[in-house]
Order: sequence, then structure tokens, then C-alpha cells
Amino acid sequence: MGVGAEDYIDKMLVQKYQEVQADNHDNMESMVDPNKMLEAMNDYAATARHMMELRQRLNIACYAINAKTARYQRSLGRR
Repeated sequence: MGVGAEDYIDKMLVQKYQEVQADNHDNMESMVDPNKMLEAMNDYAATARHMMELRQRLNIACYAINAKTARYQRSLGRR
């Protein structure tokens, strides 16, 4: 699945609106400080990374506990 104009109508629309500016964001004042936004995004990413590391450690610990407490029984078919 590609991105872009695929048929004739889409190509014509792209040509028609190619030079139209929909948003003039250079003249608008941002309601959010960009540095604070980037800091918040960085904090969110760091938290997600730490949660993933903790989940991996927990999986390893649970696997080790399950392996130590496992009781194996001999199958009737094999001896």
C-alpha cells in the first residue's frame, strides 16, 4: 500500500492543490512552549523504555522461578 496519487483524479487534485498553503504556522504563536513539549516527550519515552526493561526483567525472573518449581513427569510412551 503506497502513499500518493494512484489514479487520474488524484493526480489532478495533487496538481491543483500543490501550491496552496493550507496552514500559515509561521505567523501563529504556539500555546505550548516547544522546549517543555520536547522535555515531556523525552520523559514519556524514557518511562516507556524503563517499563519495557522492567517487564523483561520480570519475565526473566518468572521464567527462572517457574523452571525451578517445575515438576516433570515421565511420559507413558517413553522410557
